[in-house]
Amino acid sequence: MNLAIRDITDDDISHVVALWHASGVARPWNDPGRDIAFARRDAHSTVLVGLDGGQIVASAMVGEDGHRGWVYYVAIAPERQRSGLGRTMMQAAEGWLKQRGVWKVQLLVRADNAQAASFYEQLGYSDTRSVCLQKVLD
Repeated sequence: MNLAIRDITDDDISHVVALWHASGVARPWNDPGRDIAFARRDAHSTVLVGLDGGQIVASAMVGEDGHRGWVYYVAIAPERQRSGLGRTMMQAAEGWLKQRGVWKVQLLVRADNAQAASFYEQLGYSDTRSVCLQKVLD
């Protein structure tokens, strides 16, 4: 596997949205196009895409908020899951943050997704026993 990783381009958006739906990371209450546009609005965040043979097979949205780094939408094409691409995309996201001087990274895993939690624990992430509260403003 020779995965090329780069920032998303305009031409990639529909492919990334399809990847998010196929891999199960998209949720009906989130607009993927809006999330991508928001991540691309300035230098504090981006969407990384992983390409194999010119085809997008992986993604990770990464950004920093001035205090911590965050990773979202880690998605791997269903037929490529469990092949090491998730680990590679997380390394790329962490590298993106390190280049910007970020020393701490967080991510959210749904409470019922034990498989994802196990994956991230194998990468050195731990449950902070924090409660995430949310208020939708728009």
